[in-house]
Amino acid sequence: MQGLAVLLFPPVLMLFALAMEKVQTGLDRLSVGRAHVEEFLDTADETDVGNLAKDGLPAALDELRQRRSNDESGEPVIPADPDARNRAS
Repeated sequence: MQGLAVLLFPPVLMLFALAMEKVQTGLDRLSVGRAHVEEFLDTADETDVGNLAKDGLPAALDELRQRRSNDESGEPVIPADPDARNRAS
């Protein structure tokens, strides 16, 4: 029985380490760096701050970038928040 444990422990430990590496890679992809926070704070308006409180920084930053690219392309910008539409009118 002890011999079986000795043989199985290293492969199980290696599989656990590989699984944790995969989890860490996923978390690193979702993390937000200092540059992203500074970019958001420099360019955020009231709608962006509301999105930050509601959805978190990654989603708010994505929407800010999308709105900025729509501004540059000349397409009309429609705020995601219905109250923001009423304030903009």
